[in-house]
Amino acid sequence: MKNLGAALALAGLALAIALFVREGIATVVDLLLAAGPGLVVAAIFHLAPMALNARAWQLLLPGQERASLRTMTRATWIRESVNGLLPVGRIGGEVVAYRILRRNFVRRSSAAASLVADMALSVVSQAGFALLGLGLLFMLGATTLATPRLLAGLAIMIALGIAFALVQRAGAMSAIASVLNRLLAGRLNAAITKSVRLDSAMREIYARRGDVAACLGWQLAGWVAGAGEIWLALHFLGQHRSVLDAIVIEALIQAISSAAFLVPGALGVQEGGFVLIGAALGIDGTTALALATARRLRDLVVFLPGLVAWQWSEVRAHVPKSAKPSQLP
Repeated sequence: MKNLGAALALAGLALAIALFVREGIATVVDLLLAAGPGLVVAAIFHLAPMALNARAWQLLLPGQERASLRTMTRATWIRESVNGLLPVGRIGGEVVAYRILRRNFVRRSSAAASLVADMALSVVSQAGFALLGLGLLFMLGATTLATPRLLAGLAIMIALGIAFALVQRAGAMSAIASVLNRLLAGRLNAAITKSVRLDSAMREIYARRGDVAACLGWQLAGWVAGAGEIWLALHFLGQHRSVLDAIVIEALIQAISSAAFLVPGALGVQEGGFVLIGAALGIDGTTALALATARRLRDLVVFLPGLVAWQWSEVRAHVPKSAKPSQLP
């Protein structure tokens, strides 16, 4: 798997380089320089959808165990930073987020269940957002050759998301652990106990239908808010486009990037997606690649500090209480 990731990264890098060479690297750089610090403003806007996603995730925790929105937003920031910048297959961030919740006195089963449910529901809400983007694309009369493939991919995303949620609600974890335990002559008794607790926590989450519906609503709001980054970046790049255009670009780019989760950072795939979708909306290749670069800038401006915050929190977590300043005489 490690070799596969490296191979896909190299292939993606080659594709990205080819696209930039075709459009003219100097031309793209000139456009980025003309945009100036405005692209940093667009990157910082990502804090808005992060806060909305944090609120969605918070609703999945039991009322008595819900951490503050500030803590949830910080955990979401670090979670996205790890998944966005490190080659962890978009799962490492969940492990880090689990540790953060545990440090804030959330039970193991509640923390794990909230993360698993959040992942499943985000697949459903993202598919809904992508369908919105495709609908707007049709409304604007800007379909592409890739539209049928996007529709097929979205149908699969919706089916997988719903199936994932139904499997969680049905208590599949404990059933799987029980079968394995019988095959291994009772060596997984401890794992069964943990899986039963996780299944119970999952069922408790899905029993709170109001919170689940609200979570989906906040997630969808977060996806839509992400279009604000695109709109601002286009504005500073000299492209005064409508909010609907920005929603189309954000919705389809997110869908393409998620489909390419095996490619570290969606390298090359994301750039190609911007060019493809931009062409459908009448955006020239140079601006599309500048917009893709602005998205990469977002990763550095927002996610790189997130990795630093993660490392700082890990260091503090391993400092003995007696050595912490608040505990010193």
